[in-house]
Amino acid sequence: MIMKNKNQKVSVVIRAKNEERWIGHTIQSILDFISYPEIIVIDNDSEDRTVEIAKHFQSDPELVTNRAYTQVRIFDIEGYTPGKAINYGAQQASSDYLLVISGHCVLKQFNFDQHLNDLEDYVAIFGNQIPIWEGKKIKKRYLWTHFGHDKVVNMYSEMEERYFLHNGACLYKKQTLIDNPFDENLTGKEDRYWANKMISDKRKILYDPSMEVEHHYTENGNTWKGIG
Repeated sequence: MIMKNKNQKVSVVIRAKNEERWIGHTIQSILDFISYPEIIVIDNDSEDRTVEIAKHFQSDPELVTNRAYTQVRIFDIEGYTPGKAINYGAQQASSDYLLVISGHCVLKQFNFDQHLNDLEDYVAIFGNQIPIWEGKKIKKRYLWTHFGHDKVVNMYSEMEERYFLHNGACLYKKQTLIDNPFDENLTGKEDRYWANKMISDKRKILYDPSMEVEHHYTENGNTWKGIG
């Protein structure tokens, strides 16, 4: 059952590079679960129709509000890195809550009210990811094995020998990221470094599989090591 937030507004930060195949699906899935979110697209010099497609969802203030449209803001930043993109998105966000989602992930389950309550106890809540390759759900191997069926507090990765967090789909309070920004010098895994710092500071992170996305294969996706 789709559960929408009615009283609280959320900003959604989408990092994108050449995501024309999926970004429309990503934004539509957000609109299916969240009423009139603020969509913030941080584009990394896309050379395809990514930005054009994102603009299809932009509301027109001269028209009667329709749930198929919302506020869409698109930014380019110099010296793009994953952490810099999220930090910039947090700085631009007008809402108190920030959902970070990849431009090739499709939201399948999201209970905003429940997750909002949990943010009183946790600095971040990240969700389950279902790997999809050309429409097929594939067996969870490698990094995907972290995304299980049970809630986990401060998930520890034996594979990486550190605490685990993934920004494929993760909810934060905006102020948390303003006070504790991601490392902008890292070219990847900014989420894991951030998680380990937070946990070393006695903060807690929740993995909640009731938040769920389908994570679609892209050639440049860092999460994929093998298919099948």
